[in-house]
Amino acid sequence: MQIFENTETAFKIRTNKELRKASILFSLMSYPLLVRLSGKLANLAIHLKIPVRWIVKPTIFSHFCGGETIEESRNLIDRLSKFNVESVLDYAAEIQESDDQTESVIHEIRRTMDLARETTSVPFSVFKPTAIAPVRFLTAAAESAVPSFLESDPEKSAASFRESDTEKLRQNIRTLCQAAYERRIPVMIDAEESHYQDIFDSLVMEMMQLYNKEKAIVFNTIQMYRHDRLDFLRDCIRIAREKKYHLGLKLVRGAYMEQERERALKMGYPSPIYPDKQSTDNAFNSAIAICLENIDRIDLFAGTHNEESLLLLMNLMKSRKLQKNDPRVYVSQLYGMSDHISFNMAAHSYNVAKYLPYGPVRYLIPYLIRRAEENKSVTGQAGRELHFVKLEISRRKNIKNKK
Repeated sequence: MQIFENTETAFKIRTNKELRKASILFSLMSYPLLVRLSGKLANLAIHLKIPVRWIVKPTIFSHFCGGETIEESRNLIDRLSKFNVESVLDYAAEIQESDDQTESVIHEIRRTMDLARETTSVPFSVFKPTAIAPVRFLTAAAESAVPSFLESDPEKSAASFRESDTEKLRQNIRTLCQAAYERRIPVMIDAEESHYQDIFDSLVMEMMQLYNKEKAIVFNTIQMYRHDRLDFLRDCIRIAREKKYHLGLKLVRGAYMEQERERALKMGYPSPIYPDKQSTDNAFNSAIAICLENIDRIDLFAGTHNEESLLLLMNLMKSRKLQKNDPRVYVSQLYGMSDHISFNMAAHSYNVAKYLPYGPVRYLIPYLIRRAEENKSVTGQAGRELHFVKLEISRRKNIKNKK
């Protein structure tokens, strides 16, 4: 994995101060008990409306987020672009409590599309469908005994959702897809938990048929830890070929593992996700191969921090004689993580985009808790991040001592 080992390239964007802060953050994240306690305290503070911005923003927020506003994020976007790393500006709003708040989210997402139209450094826009869905719709999905993908009858699985709520959701999604189409800016629609996802999949495929005739404007997200997703991927490809539209796909492993397992156990249905990481890795790698086999019909956005999956992607691109910077293939990592992947691949001319969340600190707390949870094992992500950060700190010290 030599391509990922150049820490000088990986951390050129980081000052010595930023590296020291990263070292402290990932060291703290290596303690699972501390991470769990911090997450509970953060959620409690939000519930009780206790101010936490003063401690969160200069620490974990500044490491993993672009800023609180688009304007504040522009400086970071410009910094990243100097190293050929592009940005996906993600307004990190999640479930909203009223229609007025939902309209505000839609307005803000349009603003990110306007920015993407103005600069080549932002090649995609993105939104979470739960952030623009009527609360009644989400409540009905949450109260459903089983996720709809387990139902044999699609009409029965959708029956629990009020028609007016589903239509409002369709209108909101179409509003944003239409805005993306008018600006010629691809829009990625994030994946959600399984009890929401099937109706989102249906609506996104409907939008693809409307807007992806000439090129991939609308992208769906497939979480490969779900054991039904390879079949779903093949079905999507078949339908896209039959109906003659381009398929925009973002592949990820998945973000809701603990919630999915807990809900399945609580509500008495089979878990929708694979029982182990290796099965998920195998499914993700198979999905990459399938997408590249169908690259004449698919635009692929591979969101992963896994070096083996990215080596596979690079080797498959080479074997298929695809250019490294083929515009149909992007890779992405979250800002604040896996810089050894992002910056080294960008230096080798691959299309790389950092996922850059932004928004008020209170909006980002759930996102930051998920990042801390992902990094809480010293033998896992935190240990790997800490390893590369320490290597670069040591390299810089050696250079300084030689002078």
